[in-house]
Amino acid sequence: MGMIRNITEGLALSRRTLLAGGGAGGLVLAFSLAGRGEAADGLAKLNAYVSIAPDGVVTIVSKNPEIGQGIKTSLPMLIAEELDVDWANVRTVQAGNDPQTYGRQFAGGSMATPLHWDQLRQVGAAGRAMLMAAAAADWGVDVASLTTEPGVVIHRASRRRAAYGTLAAKAAGLTPPDLASLKLKDAADYRIIGKPTPQVDTQAIVTGQPLFGIDMRLPGMLYAVYAKAPVFGAKVARVDLAPALAVKGVRKAFVVEGGTEFDGLIPGVAVVADSWWAANKGRQALDIQWADHPTARQSSQAFADQAKALAAAKAGKALRNDGDVEAALAASARTVEADYFYPFLAHATLEPQNCTAHFHDGKMEIWAPTQLPEPGRQIVAKTLGLSPDDVIVHLTRSGGGFGRRLMNDYMAEAAWIAREAGAPVKLVWTREDDTRHGFYRPAGFHFLRGGVDEAGAITAWADHFVTFGEGEATARSAGMAPTEFPARFLDNYRLDVSMMPLGVPTGPLRAPGSNAIAFVVQSFIDELAHAAGVDPVQMRLRLLGDQAMVGGQGGYAAGRMAAVVRLAAEKSNWGEQLGPRRGKGVAFHYSHLGYFAEVAQVAVADDGAVRVEKVWVAADVGRQIINPLGALNQIEGSVIDGVSEMFGEITIAGGQVEQGNFDTFPLLRIDAAPVIETHFIKSDNPPTGLGEPALPPVVPAVTNAIFAATGKRVRSLPLRAEDLAAG
Repeated sequence: MGMIRNITEGLALSRRTLLAGGGAGGLVLAFSLAGRGEAADGLAKLNAYVSIAPDGVVTIVSKNPEIGQGIKTSLPMLIAEELDVDWANVRTVQAGNDPQTYGRQFAGGSMATPLHWDQLRQVGAAGRAMLMAAAAADWGVDVASLTTEPGVVIHRASRRRAAYGTLAAKAAGLTPPDLASLKLKDAADYRIIGKPTPQVDTQAIVTGQPLFGIDMRLPGMLYAVYAKAPVFGAKVARVDLAPALAVKGVRKAFVVEGGTEFDGLIPGVAVVADSWWAANKGRQALDIQWADHPTARQSSQAFADQAKALAAAKAGKALRNDGDVEAALAASARTVEADYFYPFLAHATLEPQNCTAHFHDGKMEIWAPTQLPEPGRQIVAKTLGLSPDDVIVHLTRSGGGFGRRLMNDYMAEAAWIAREAGAPVKLVWTREDDTRHGFYRPAGFHFLRGGVDEAGAITAWADHFVTFGEGEATARSAGMAPTEFPARFLDNYRLDVSMMPLGVPTGPLRAPGSNAIAFVVQSFIDELAHAAGVDPVQMRLRLLGDQAMVGGQGGYAAGRMAAVVRLAAEKSNWGEQLGPRRGKGVAFHYSHLGYFAEVAQVAVADDGAVRVEKVWVAADVGRQIINPLGALNQIEGSVIDGVSEMFGEITIAGGQVEQGNFDTFPLLRIDAAPVIETHFIKSDNPPTGLGEPALPPVVPAVTNAIFAATGKRVRSLPLRAEDLAAG
C-alpha cells in the first residue's frame, strides 16, 4: 500500500491551485495554459486537456503513459462524457512529460481510475460550462436557460442552437468555473462511460503504425547496444575495442564507468553503429573481461539453503503477533505444517527496453516507453550533470510494462551514449539483455503452521517469512504487510520475518507482493480446509465472517469479498463432479482496492502436463466500469499473465541469471490460454482500477484445482510435470 499512499499525497488541492496549474502532487487541471482564444495549432483550447476545432472535432489529451492498460481511451472518456460530445468526434493525443501542467504522470498501482474519476469528469464539465457561458453571452440569455446535446449548446425557448466549434474560441477566453459548483451527470444519463469502447490505438497497432518506443526514428539517427556484466554490478576490467570498431557500420565503441545504482547508469561497454544489426555484431566481437564482484557468490541454491537454516532459527523480527499461537496450535484438533516457495520472475515485456535520445543545444531530448517519466527525467539529469529543465521527455506507447518500466535505467544509458556519440541514438536491448538485466519479482520462502478445531474452524496461523533485505529494510517489493489476510480475521495469528542479503535487483511485477502472497495464503487455507474436512468455499466464507468491514474505516471489506466468493462459486457450478484428473480450485485476494474471487478448472494429464481449461472471475471494483471492453481486456490479460507466471522462473548461479530468452523463460502460448468468464458486482463504492487485482487469485485457484484433480499439493513454483505425473 506504500505506492498508493505516495501517489495520493497532495490530492487535496485548492481550487486556486487546480485552476492555476500549481501543486507538487496529484492531479493539476491548469486551465487556459495556452492563453485565451486560439492556441498555436489553430485549435481553441478550453483548458490543458481539451481543444476544439471549428468543425467540432474535439482533441483530448491523455496525461498518463499508455502501457496497454487502456487509459489513453478510458481517461478521455471521462472528459468527453461530461463535456457532452460524441465519442466519434473525439481525438486523443498523448501528453508529454509536463508535471507543472499535469501533476504526477505515471502508470502503476492500478490507480488511474481512483485518482481521476472525479477530477477528469470535472475537466469535461468545466469545458461544457464555458461553452454554455459563451453561448449565453452571444444570445443575451441566462446560462441557466441553456442545455446541451452532443457537441451543441441549445436554447429551447428560442430554438437556437450553436455548435461547439463556433463557440470554442470565445469560451477559451472566459474565466473557468468554480469546480465545486459543477453538477456532474447522473450515471443513468451516461452515453460514453459504461459503453464498450475499442481502444483508440487499436487500428494503428494492427496495421503496424509507429506508436511504440522501438518504432522511433530521427534524421541522422544511429543505433546502439550496451553490454553489461553478467554478474550484477560488476565493472569492466579490460576490453579491446578494436574488434568492434572493425565491424562494418560501427561508428564508436567505448567503456562507460557508470555507478552502483541499478536504476541509473551502471558500468558497461557501448557500441554505436549505422544499424542495430551492425551495433550488435560489434558487441558480439568484443571479449570483455569483467571485474570480480561479491554478488558472484550468490545463487538460487544458496538462497534456498540459507532460508531453510533461517526458518529453523529464531525469526529476525515479528511483524504481527495476535493472541497465543503456540497454545492455540497445541489445543487444535488437527495441525498442518507446510513450506512454500515462489521464484524470481522477469517482466518479459514483449517490447524490450529501448530509448531514443538526442543531445542538442545543451539539452537532452528523450523519447521513451516509460511508466514514470518524471523520475526518468531526474535520473537522466543527474547522470549527465544537467539541470532537469534541460531534459525533455516525450512519452511513447509501451509494449507492456508490468512494473519493469517504473525503473528508467535504459533512459540513462541512451542519454549517456547519445551525448558521447554526438548524434541522435536509439538504444535497443536484446531479449537476453532484457531477461538478464531486469528488476525481478523477488523469490520468497514461507514456513507455515496452522490448526483447526473439531468444528472445522481455523484456530491458529503462523508464518515465518524468509525474504531478502538487510537491517530493517526489505529488498524492493520483497516485503509483506502485517495486515495481509488472514491477519485481523483470526484471534491467534503470527507473522515473523527473517532476511537474507541480495545483490540481485528486484522490483514490482504486476500486482507486486500480491502475485506471490496470494499463492501462499490461499493455498494454505485450502490445506486447512482439507484437514478440517470442510469445503474450500465454505471455509473461506467462514473465515471472512459476517462483518461488513474488518479493521475500521479503510480496512478490509469482508462483505464485499464474501459476495464475490459466492458469485464465483455460483457461476462456476462449484461442487460439480468432474472426470478423472480434472478439478476445480477457488481463491480470493484483495489488492489495488479491488475484491476478486476466482475459480479455475484444470485437467492434469498422466504425464503431469497441466492445462487450465477455464477460469471464472468475480470482481467488485465499485459502482462503475468506465469501459467494459477495456475492463475485460485487463482482467483476461491478468489471468493469462498469472497462469503464464506459474510455468516460469529466474534462477541465479554465480551471481548471474541463467535464463536468456523465451526458450528458457517461456510465456503462455495462445493455444494454452484458458476460457475466461468474468462477472462484476457493482457495489456502492467509488470506481477503482483493473490493471492488476485480477492476477493474484488465479495462481492459487489453479494450484488448488490441481490438488482437487490429483491429490498432489503444489507448494513450490514453477509447476513441474514430473511432480504431478500419475502413479
